[in-house]
Amino acid sequence: MKSPLLALPGAVPAEGHDEGVAAHYGDLFREQRSLAAGDGFVDLSHRGVVTVSGDDRLSWLHLLLTQHVSDLPAGRATEALILSANGHIEHALYLVDDGETVWAHVEPGTRDELIAYLESMKFFYRVEVADRTDDVAVVHLPAGSIAEVPEGVVVRETPHGRDLFLPRDELEAFAGTHGPAAGILAYEALRIESHRPRLGFETDHRTIPHELGWIGSAVHLQKGCYRGQETVARVHNLGKPPRRLVFLHLDGSEVHLPGHGTPIRLAADGAEGRQLGFITTSGRHHELGPIALAMVKRNVPVDAELMAGDTAAAQETVVEP
Repeated sequence: MKSPLLALPGAVPAEGHDEGVAAHYGDLFREQRSLAAGDGFVDLSHRGVVTVSGDDRLSWLHLLLTQHVSDLPAGRATEALILSANGHIEHALYLVDDGETVWAHVEPGTRDELIAYLESMKFFYRVEVADRTDDVAVVHLPAGSIAEVPEGVVVRETPHGRDLFLPRDELEAFAGTHGPAAGILAYEALRIESHRPRLGFETDHRTIPHELGWIGSAVHLQKGCYRGQETVARVHNLGKPPRRLVFLHLDGSEVHLPGHGTPIRLAADGAEGRQLGFITTSGRHHELGPIALAMVKRNVPVDAELMAGDTAAAQETVVEP
């Protein structure tokens, strides 16, 4: 779905997974600094919007999600996962209940599969699942923003900012009164800085929540009765995940950033060394320079100097080995 905000001055379209919104509006670092200062907004209207309504919505979702939501207070934001039977991450949902309806935004391209799964699990529960992507757009206001939220708009407030479920036909008017607009590259650089994983970037077909630090924020360890719970409990109680998320400071002299999937090796072993992981997301930060998140094997020493392809990388621990 192509955003009308791509018509704003300076807008450069994003490619790949974030196609449909702006990568930037002409000045990546200015846009980052604005967001860091609590100014402006980010157009996330390419994300899917799914709602669940009905008397049983919270108790029903509680059975399906990794998060404890049966008593979720109205207005409280949370996030949750849907796992496979083997505990691998399939979906990530960013939720808030408005007292009558649970609103969730999800990664681009995942809504149809998510809705199909939810519909298949309705059984006798009093719930209605709806795809609201065509008429509702997600907009992000950064932490510290004092911008006024339009009346009647559902808000999901987190430590990183506010996600607004804005009527799609109000998107252009909102941009006119809440600028400056910041592109998805600025948003992603700040996400990398804060070590927040993203489905489809930090995950692959075998990722489990422990590897990304999603235990606690998206996975509640004191509840059961959801698909994949056995794996979550077993790894938490009896072992360690095979891989772990790390934050990387990349060599700033390189012109090109190592992209998603770039192999990670020990610097001491050189280009012929054994692959120990891969880059998940990289970006350019207005203060830190080139940075990245990466998935590496659990036994990689936390003080080891690494190479991401041909780029030197110094690591910081996100998930403890």
